[in-house]
Amino acid sequence: MGRVFEKRKHKMFKRYGQMARQFTRVGKEIAIAVKAGGGNPDTNARLRICIQNAKAVSMPKDRVDAAIEKASGKADTSHYHEVIYEGKGPFGIGVIVETATDNPTRTVSNLRVHFNRNGGELGNSGSQSFNFEHKGVFRISTVGLDMDDVELSLIDCGLDNIEGAESDDEVYLQCQFSDFGSIQKGIEALKLNVIEAKILYIPNALIELTQEQKDEVNKMLEKIQEDDDVQEVYTNMMEE
Repeated sequence: MGRVFEKRKHKMFKRYGQMARQFTRVGKEIAIAVKAGGGNPDTNARLRICIQNAKAVSMPKDRVDAAIEKASGKADTSHYHEVIYEGKGPFGIGVIVETATDNPTRTVSNLRVHFNRNGGELGNSGSQSFNFEHKGVFRISTVGLDMDDVELSLIDCGLDNIEGAESDDEVYLQCQFSDFGSIQKGIEALKLNVIEAKILYIPNALIELTQEQKDEVNKMLEKIQEDDDVQEVYTNMMEE
């Protein structure tokens, strides 16, 4: 019984740890959005997306409001820089790391350690980005929608593709990075229910590894993801 409890406790702590990191990530996104465009979501499109993403990870409204209020205050001296790092993992896996940091010198030093100690290598800007497409992705609810009409309405805004989601009542709308703002305006004009919106690095091709090799790569990725400055990590490793 004790061992079963310990396993459950470990899973519970891991889940709460992941949730805390998600809240921290969204909190930084909110701070960056507020600094760039103000604390009113009605006039700040980027902040509206951050609020949607906060709902997607079940971040409490009072924490969202507190993050907006803090970033809007004159006393808040925090200033996050969005910096992208690129590198190689074990077995030639390409890795792109998105960070939001108030100290880029600390961040690059930490990332170099994470890569070097786990069989990888931090590279120069552009060393891996050619292996990925920079795309905008909106996850929307399809309840009550005629998706043919939605597709026709958004094609002129830059809609690239529509893919199914985990739920039958949701889809992913994809666009090029440069069309993200245009698609967002089109979605808002149609009053679509956006569950989550992100700008992602999607690999052009996937590298297949053995399970043992995947475990080695994942060991490095976990260390990178645990870093407080890291927002997202992308690879071209085939997961399944």
